[in-house]
Formats: sequence, C-alpha cells, structure tokens
Amino acid sequence: MGTMVRIVLYAPNEATATRAARAAFERVAALDRTLSDYRPDSELSRLSARAGLGPVPTSHDLLRLLETAQRVAEGTDGAFDVTVGPLSRLWREASRTREAPSPRALSAAKAHVGYRYLRLEKRAGTVALDRPGMRLDVGGIGKGFAADEALKVLAAHGVRRALIAASGDIVVGDPPPERSGWTISLDVPQRKRRSRILLRNAAVSTSGDAEQFVVIDDVRYSHIVDPRSGLGLTPSRQATVVAPSGTASDSLATAVCVLGADRGLGLVERDPHAAALVVTRVGEDFEVRSSTRWPTLAGH
Repeated sequence: MGTMVRIVLYAPNEATATRAARAAFERVAALDRTLSDYRPDSELSRLSARAGLGPVPTSHDLLRLLETAQRVAEGTDGAFDVTVGPLSRLWREASRTREAPSPRALSAAKAHVGYRYLRLEKRAGTVALDRPGMRLDVGGIGKGFAADEALKVLAAHGVRRALIAASGDIVVGDPPPERSGWTISLDVPQRKRRSRILLRNAAVSTSGDAEQFVVIDDVRYSHIVDPRSGLGLTPSRQATVVAPSGTASDSLATAVCVLGADRGLGLVERDPHAAALVVTRVGEDFEVRSSTRWPTLAGH
C-alpha cells in the first residue's frame, strides 16, 4: 500500500505472538493485492480496466470497502470520492515533473470522476463503473480498512491488546497491561511539544500535506486532490480524526481536509462517535481548531 505497517501486541507467549502477527501481516498483504491502484494485477486495477463494460463480480472485501466509501461520498457531496483515480494520476505525474496539469488534461480527467457513476449491487456481488476511463483510488480509506482487518485477525488468534500503525492511520484494541489506553503522540504545528491522546478500541488518522506536496509556480499543492475542482489542495491543511474504526477515521480525515475546517468540523460534529482536530496554515502562522468532542490533549 505504499507504506510500512507496524504491529505492537501483547500475547501470553512468543508462539502466540508470532502466529498472530504473521497472520495479521498476511491479511494486510492480501488486501494490498486487492486494493492497490499501483499494482496492475490488483483486483481494484482489474475492475478499473473494465470501466464502461457493465457489472463486474467483486470480492467481499472490495465490495464492503466501496460500500463504505460511497456512504462517505454521499455524506460529503463528493468531497470524498474513490473515483478520483484519473485526477490522482495527473497529480502524481505533476509531482514528478513539477509541472501542473493543463486545463485540458484536468477537464478530461474530471469527466471520468464522480461517485454517482459507481454502482454497487450487494446482492449480486457486482460493481459497475459506468463511464469508460474511470479509475478507482482507495488511498483515502484503504489503509484504515487494512488496519481494522489486521486487528480482527489478531483478535481471532486471542490477541486483543494490540496496535496497528499504517502510516497516518493507527487502530488500537484493548490497552496494554495495567494501562487505561494507548498513548498516541500527535505532531501539532505551533505546539512546543507533541500533544497526546489516550485511545482504546478506537482509531486515529491524520491526513494532510506535511510530507506529501509539490510546489509549482510558488503554489504548494497537496497530494490530496479535491474531486470537485480537480486540483491538489491549497492552502496547507492537516486533519486528525478519532473514530471507532480505521476505515471511518481514514476516510473522514481525508474528507475533512478537502472540505476545510468549517464544513469539515461540521461533518464530524454530526457523527456522535467521531472527533477532529484541524490545522490550517495561514501565512506563516497556523490556525488550530477542534470539534467539541476532541479528546483532552496533554503535553501542550
């Protein structure tokens, strides 16, 4: 999935720990073979190659993930959209060449983007991409989903005290022995020391352009693309979301980045199980805002 996955776990013995960790990593590897849009032989890539050709039989994993993605897309009016693939490809190339996509290329790519052109038939187990040239990109939700699935595998092996970290997505189960939760450090601009939150049986995801961006003609573009405008995000923004699952926190963090602080925090406030912290660069300064349910931060 283009990142390193780390597992921290507590088990009664080394043999249990080894079996559980191996099975969890194997589950992540299998999901990479399903969900990666970098691998031409992945199920996701093969589905994209059938765009415009009608319903395609789809695995349970991919169908479940796309169902969740569609719910987020509908709830954000398309600010989150896994059909963003044609635009993602343009901006990956722009990051390599340091040249912005032309208006013509952006217009052509946007014609193949739109979550309403993605149709799921749960009973039949099929997915259809209505327009030729469509391409799926689940980068804004897939790592959180994989971390959730890895945690389930560990639990099936009797390991419930565990943490799964996949880049900016962290999913935790029961806390370590004699602890009330897992201490998660957050790098929040403007704060002299790292802030910390305490989590158990929950997830936290951070999306933004702190590490992945490109500067073209003095404009800083995030690797996160707004499916509606077709542009990499400006201004610089970082969103951290706490939610019950990695699938939820990952997708919501991406959506909040695209929507911005006002609309993004409004979206999170409507979910009684989620909370968010949004950091936006304003000139040389940073604006830090949070939802009302944001966990108490320590280490300010």
